[in-house]
Amino acid sequence: MRDARGDLRRPVGLRLWLSGGWLTLLVLGAVFAPWIAPKDPLMQDLFLGRLPPFWESGTEPGFWLGTDSLGRDVLSRMLYGARLALEVAMIAGTLTCIIGAALGLIAGYYRGWPDRIISRFVDIWMAFPPVLFAILLIAVLGPGLWSIIIAIVVIDWTRFARVIRAEAMSQGAMDYVASAQVAGRKRFGIMLTEILPNVLPTIVVLLTLEMGIAVIVEAILSFVNLSISTDSPTWGGMIAEGRTSVHQAWWVLVFPLIALFLTVLSFSQLGEGLKDRFDPVLR
Repeated sequence: MRDARGDLRRPVGLRLWLSGGWLTLLVLGAVFAPWIAPKDPLMQDLFLGRLPPFWESGTEPGFWLGTDSLGRDVLSRMLYGARLALEVAMIAGTLTCIIGAALGLIAGYYRGWPDRIISRFVDIWMAFPPVLFAILLIAVLGPGLWSIIIAIVVIDWTRFARVIRAEAMSQGAMDYVASAQVAGRKRFGIMLTEILPNVLPTIVVLLTLEMGIAVIVEAILSFVNLSISTDSPTWGGMIAEGRTSVHQAWWVLVFPLIALFLTVLSFSQLGEGLKDRFDPVLR
């Protein structure tokens, strides 16, 4: 209890608790959406179109954040949209982390021809504009959850590879690595047991940042109708619809924007807070 109170008094601890609290709340809302969503997110009723939130006059009971132009409940669609956003963030972020970090560790520690091959491949890959590359991949693969995940992984693994390569090169020059080599340990074992734990805080930061980026990418693709089915609730689709009727129903645009902003910010701040708290060098 004392440690928790002390964390809340420090900016880093407060940042960690606030970001973790929002993400925990979002995960719970996404997981239990079928039970806590007040309405069916796909149910349409044109007679209930553009109802305002509960604190404004002219609303109906049960529609806490109002409805869109087709009479669909905004809160329910946001909860189900969070499910898709978190699925993309978790799966795409994890796969990107594993592929990019593994290649970065190999290039940074082994150096030589593995480093030259991986580094040249990263340079070539990063020459493609990421947004256009993502749209091209989605156009080839077709809309869908796994198409979005594949596009994110294919594009963003280079970020992990470059940063982890630099960290691995720095750690590889340390005395503890030289001592392990003198002791006769194999290079692969040194990379896993000595270097990997010391670059893990950086990997955690990159992973949380990548999850936030994945949420943004999914929102952008759904905004331009390149995500999953247009009937399925997505934050980007809600923002696209709300943009066209912002003067008549501002809540359709504002609430998904707030959720998207808080989620991306929380992923970013969570990674920085975890690094400040658990990085042995910073501690």
